[in-house]
Amino acid sequence: MTITFLGTPTGGPDLHPRYAFRVPAGFPSPADDHLERHISLDQLFDLRAPHVYLVQVEGDSMRGAGIFSGDIVIVDRGREAEHGDIVIAAFNTEPVCKRLFRREGMVILQSENPAYPPRHVLESDELVVWGVVRYSVRDHAQ
Repeated sequence: MTITFLGTPTGGPDLHPRYAFRVPAGFPSPADDHLERHISLDQLFDLRAPHVYLVQVEGDSMRGAGIFSGDIVIVDRGREAEHGDIVIAAFNTEPVCKRLFRREGMVILQSENPAYPPRHVLESDELVVWGVVRYSVRDHAQ
């Protein structure tokens, strides 16, 4: 798996319509009379915060968590990584996107694809957590 740092978002806080009904996956037809309010994706994802950055993920090791090759993840470097969080980290200088597990004093980086074995962090290893993945964005047109 490879990751590409896209940096922090730029641009203005655009507002997008939010409708008051759930859209079925069949044949939706949103209408203006259902418009509840406008929302900002910047505010929803806290994109303008200085501790938030974007990363593009390549590879299939996190597909079980719903993160697919080409997805962009929104990472919070101000949040302390806890057991079970998906993190962006450097494992022996290799950038990775993995689920962080802490068990009985051990640290394990777990893929969400059974084709990839867990990576146990040993005393001789270096692990630097760069942030916790909060959201993922997928381009469904691909």
